[in-house]
Amino acid sequence: MAQSSKPLAGVKVVDLTVLLPGPMCTLHLADLGAEVIKVENPGAWDPVRGLPGSRFTNQFLMLNRNKRAITVNLRAPEGQEIVRRLAQQADVLVEGFRPGVADKLGVGYAAMSAVNPKLVYCSISGYGQTGALALAGGHDINYQCLAGVLEQTGAAGGAPAPGGFPTADLAGGTLSAAMGILAALFDAQRRGQGRHVDVAMTDCLMAHNIPAASSLQDRKAMPARGADYLSGGMACYGVYETADGRHLAVGAIETKFWQAFCETIGRPDLIGRGYQLADQGDAARAEVAQTIARHDLAHWVAAFKDVDACVTPVLRVDEANRHPQAQSRGMIVDSEHPAHGRYWQYACPVKMSGFEFKVERQGAAPGQDNDDVLAALGYSAEQIAKLNATGVI
Repeated sequence: MAQSSKPLAGVKVVDLTVLLPGPMCTLHLADLGAEVIKVENPGAWDPVRGLPGSRFTNQFLMLNRNKRAITVNLRAPEGQEIVRRLAQQADVLVEGFRPGVADKLGVGYAAMSAVNPKLVYCSISGYGQTGALALAGGHDINYQCLAGVLEQTGAAGGAPAPGGFPTADLAGGTLSAAMGILAALFDAQRRGQGRHVDVAMTDCLMAHNIPAASSLQDRKAMPARGADYLSGGMACYGVYETADGRHLAVGAIETKFWQAFCETIGRPDLIGRGYQLADQGDAARAEVAQTIARHDLAHWVAAFKDVDACVTPVLRVDEANRHPQAQSRGMIVDSEHPAHGRYWQYACPVKMSGFEFKVERQGAAPGQDNDDVLAALGYSAEQIAKLNATGVI
């Protein structure tokens, strides 16, 4: 498709982030057509690249396709000047330092907006640019705790379980940041004035924790772990073990779905008990569990194949990749990296008319695009050679 068909064509993004939240945010922007330049420290590359000296991991390649990569030592005045020049031409800058670090490095919001008032500057952090814990370190598990999410996550009678899906990183540091960036970018195009977008992953997770917040207000106290409406308290919504040790997920919240479920498993007597809580809910769940445990997963998948009851097998990642749903949506993309070899990655999940996602650039080696990017900023070949020789790039 033509370049103009990309919804973010012409938008330039400077990416100073590492690890998962920021790179995934800029990945979405890149996939939608933005020109993203990933800036890495030449002496301490993105940890997602792997062990020191490693250039590629599958995770790095999945997070950094469709981007260009340069190396810049932000502690050197010459390196700070490179970022200033990038910011002058950019529409968006994304950073993930602790509050105050970007300012110390000379690439904070005040410095960057001074050279480009239209710049949308997004800071992604655990606790925000202000607040009681602004300067504290943390990771996804900590943000889940302070947002009231982790305490409710896990099986009844068990300990809190964070799982393998970092919800704060992705719902907060990735998706909420992308939303804030696009909103500010839209406004900057109208008014000619950028903004500082302050994204705290804890705030974002808390703001999306609506079901638990509702339960707290409805019941005047939080129910025990695994006993709320969506965490295992009702028979109509939960996970049940099959005879072969696999699991079947039931999301039959609406009456019509629950009725279809009960009829399919041969237990129409349970139709009136799907929404009970507390002891009655536990008893109903136990009877459903006994019924599901009589057959293996394949049996139940076949039984529900043509039944509209919101029932699905709990799939492993490899099984999800092969499932007709993922295949029909084109979500799995086989790739060949010139240095790393063959691997697969997920397609852009946003589909829209007039736009077709493509992997146009594989994840770049550190500094792979130094010469081209710096030349576009006005640096001569001699200047680039000197920056390289002195460790600035």
